[in-house]
Amino acid sequence: MARRPNDPQRRDRILEATLDTIAECGIQAVTHRKIASCADVPLGSMTYYFSGIDALLEEAFSRFTGQMSAQYAAFFEGVDSPARACDALTDLIYGAQVTTARNMELMYQLYAFMSRQPMLKSVMQNWMRSSQTTLERWFDPVTARALDAFIEGMTLHFVTDRQPLSREEIRLMIGRIAGL
Repeated sequence: MARRPNDPQRRDRILEATLDTIAECGIQAVTHRKIASCADVPLGSMTYYFSGIDALLEEAFSRFTGQMSAQYAAFFEGVDSPARACDALTDLIYGAQVTTARNMELMYQLYAFMSRQPMLKSVMQNWMRSSQTTLERWFDPVTARALDAFIEGMTLHFVTDRQPLSREEIRLMIGRIAGL
């Protein structure tokens, strides 16, 4: 008879606590002890569920990028033309649903840390591929890639510029990239 875990949500709590810890303290501050405390789990749970800190970080960032991809795809529900896809992209950049402080901090941490951790580079590549695949429903692969790069850069600019672009300016730029 297989033994059931006594806390079926423990693994999920550890992953969410890892993301919370990264968002609050930065990836350099992530330790098993800190995450276990944040998740309110015994320290031994960390090595029970994950082979090490690298495996934990990879899975936590995979979870984050999966959540972001689902949120991204939701912007395109009901979109039936390239022009409407451009409108959805504008909403994505201009709206505050994606560019929350937590999301932006996790993105910054992933960008910075992936240069030192090859396993995180594949997480980033999978995320980019997911975004581009969504855009390829309306645009050729090269345009989809250009739009994806624009989104990455513009979300950063939008949350850091002293005078962010207006919605109309963002839409104009997207239309130009899309050839509309």
